[in-house]
Amino acid sequence: MEGINYDQAKKDVYKGMLLLGAVTLIEVIVSLFGKGHLGFDPSGMTIIIGIVGFLLIALSLYKAYFIIYEFMHMGHEVKGLRMTVLLPMLLLVWAIIAFFNEGSAWKNRREKVIERNEMNADDKPVKEIGMIYEYPDWEIKKG
Repeated sequence: MEGINYDQAKKDVYKGMLLLGAVTLIEVIVSLFGKGHLGFDPSGMTIIIGIVGFLLIALSLYKAYFIIYEFMHMGHEVKGLRMTVLLPMLLLVWAIIAFFNEGSAWKNRREKVIERNEMNADDKPVKEIGMIYEYPDWEIKKG
């Protein structure tokens, strides 16, 4: 069985650490630029902010890929094992997107919920139909 000697493995680890350090440094510089701390204020330019966001996501994904494939040795495993580990990560990404979407919906409806909670029970119209009570859509008028 042929293996890599200790000195070569040590050199590969240092190369990987330098690469991760360089990518992190680039991320920090891009972030500072995007926030306007490097002498240029991009706050009014949505295209610049979009490019900064895209770069940060791309660099972070590259670092995650490198760590998983090199330091966790997934690049040397069979495809079935790699997919078993990596595909559940897609579920995590989906869950994060779903949580942000749900939180945004709650935030957008917060004012309406507060207004309805402040209403008296007598203010809510109810139409009686036999033994069934029908609650129409309540429109809360401001002012």
